[in-house]
Amino acid sequence: MANLIYSAKDILQQEFKTKMRGYDPVEVDEFLDGIIKDYEAYNREILTLQEENDRLNAKVAQLTKSQSISSRIQTEAPKSQAVTNFDILKRLSNLEKEVFGKKLESDSASVGAITPTFSDDEDLGKTRQF
Repeated sequence: MANLIYSAKDILQQEFKTKMRGYDPVEVDEFLDGIIKDYEAYNREILTLQEENDRLNAKVAQLTKSQSISSRIQTEAPKSQAVTNFDILKRLSNLEKEVFGKKLESDSASVGAITPTFSDDEDLGKTRQF
């Protein structure tokens, strides 16, 4: 509160000299009491507004910081998502090769093991002979 000539305390403690045809001291005191109340109300309002201003400035700083972080994340997200998608496709391809490659090898090995050396009729005929 710079540039104030009188504070509420200065006004309260001010003593006026009385002269013969001066102002009514009671009326002057009542008027000054009103001025003091106004000063105190203005001081409270100024302090409240300063606190609110500080709080809002802190909130603006916080939101600005979070906005810059979120915008940075949003620009990096598509890049990382493309890389992630590519990695997933690559892994999937490797797994398919691994699983289906083993399946093909086992199918070809099992086909050779299952193939009978004799036909069913020949096998039955030999069984009847014993």
